[in-house]
Amino acid sequence: MKRVDFKKISVFEGPEKSPGFLLWHVSTSWRGEIENSLKPFGLTHPQFVVIACLGWLTKNGDRVSQAILGKWAGLDPNTLSQILTGLEKKGFVKREPSSDARAKNPVLTLEGKAALEKALPAVESADAQFFNALSNSDLGKLIEVFITLRNC
Repeated sequence: MKRVDFKKISVFEGPEKSPGFLLWHVSTSWRGEIENSLKPFGLTHPQFVVIACLGWLTKNGDRVSQAILGKWAGLDPNTLSQILTGLEKKGFVKREPSSDARAKNPVLTLEGKAALEKALPAVESADAQFFNALSNSDLGKLIEVFITLRNC
């Protein structure tokens, strides 16, 4: 049986030196913690991201298009539409007609606002526990790295 010669095909000494592999492991662990924190509220992580972004974008009474919401949430239009449909079925979101007849403006319902008000502190608590191993300085550096990578 022929063995894979990683020295020929990889620039890394091993997976523990690969930033992508490490990010995979960290993100998988983190996402599991977030999903567990959202179970009591009947929300998936993507649904939470959508209502949190929607709440943030409309906090001053502004209307927002699905396109802008999708960009903020980092979701493609089809995925966002599916998530919004699920949130509509739960009564957390409604889509109102826009001044542009082709577009819709998603809006949090009272139930959606209540869910966000309960879920956000739970998610932030899960985040704090997950990132507790980092010093404040290291956490600040990590956030800077994330911002840089998000903007690439």
